[in-house]
Amino acid sequence: MAPTTAAGSARGRHSDRARRAFASRKRQHGFGMLWALMCVALIGIYLMQIGTVWSTQIQRNREFELLKKGDAIRNAIREYVKADPGGAFPKSFDDLLRDSRASFVRRYLRDAYTDPMTNGEWQTVRGPNGELYGVYSSSKQTPLKTDGFSDEDASFALKTSYEDWKFTSYPEMSMNRR
Repeated sequence: MAPTTAAGSARGRHSDRARRAFASRKRQHGFGMLWALMCVALIGIYLMQIGTVWSTQIQRNREFELLKKGDAIRNAIREYVKADPGGAFPKSFDDLLRDSRASFVRRYLRDAYTDPMTNGEWQTVRGPNGELYGVYSSSKQTPLKTDGFSDEDASFALKTSYEDWKFTSYPEMSMNRR
C-alpha cells in the first residue's frame, strides 16, 4: 500500500465529492425528464382544446354560410317565379344565373353557390315535372344552431342534420306573387 499523503487524501476526498455530485446530477436528470414529459402532456391537452374550439368555430361559420346561401337560392327561385306571368319554376341553376325568357340579361343569382358544408353541389328538391323547388345540403352533420331562426327557417329548429334543412319555395307559397 502506498503511504497516504496530504495530496493523496485530498484527491480521495475530491473524487468522493465528484462521485456524489455526479450521482446527484443523475437523480436530477431523471426528475427533469419527468418535468419535460409533464409539460409536453399539458401542451398536448391545451392544443387539443384549441382544436375543438377551432373546429366548432369553422362549423359555425359554415352553418352561417349555409343559411345565407340557401336563403339566397330560395329567394332567387321566388323572384324567377314572380317574373313569369304563368308562375313557371326554373328547371336548373342555370335558369337562376341567367334567365333566357327575357330579351335582356336578368340574373336572380350572381354566382352558382356551392354547398358550404360539403364544398360540393347542392342536392335539389324537384317538382313533379322536374322543376327546381329548392335545395339542401347532403351533410349528415348535427347542426350547432337549434333556435333563433327566421320565421321562414323556423322548422330547422327540430332537425337533426343539415340534410334536413330544406330551402324551398313550393307553388302554394308562391301564389301570393304580387
